[in-house]
Amino acid sequence: MIHPHTELRFINDEIGHGVVATQFIPAGTITWVLDALDREFTLQKFQQFDPLYQNILDTYSYRNSKGNYVLCWDHGRFVNHSFKSNCLSTAYDFEIAIRDIQPGEQLTDDYGYLNVDTPFRASEEGTKRKTVYPDDLKNYHSVWDKKIAAVFPKIPTLDQPLEVLLSADTKNTIHKVNNGEESLASILEIYYKRQ
Repeated sequence: MIHPHTELRFINDEIGHGVVATQFIPAGTITWVLDALDREFTLQKFQQFDPLYQNILDTYSYRNSKGNYVLCWDHGRFVNHSFKSNCLSTAYDFEIAIRDIQPGEQLTDDYGYLNVDTPFRASEEGTKRKTVYPDDLKNYHSVWDKKIAAVFPKIPTLDQPLEVLLSADTKNTIHKVNNGEESLASILEIYYKRQ
């Protein structure tokens, strides 16, 4: 489920629709949680679908560490790519804002950690990286880990509307990580190792 202080808006002809903050979302806020309504499809199930459905899943889903396609039920599936993303996935089935997100600003992900199947050239943003590759997680996980670690301690200090969707185990892990009892798991744990 995507953060409740967001809405789906048309961005432009190149990008299409995107998820935009309707209120200020501070760094350290959980912006998305994998929930019970999200759908997960195995590769075998994906291959059994008509090409029409395969195209929808290719467009709107991400692949998890098992290689399954995960389709968000709400407008979270419209979060756009950016090499300067303001949200990052974690190894705990939730995403976190890695910097403050202003009202009217898009929530963005770097699709490099979403286990894309084929490389694609992204919109020009003036960044060194121009193309998203299937192995970006292997190449950039240490950079992303540092960004997550910088804001992870803020989780218990902020209003977290999506906290209700976190499992007891996840809440306990967040507590242990922030108390120094457990190491923060690397984003590399969500990497899908292809055969």
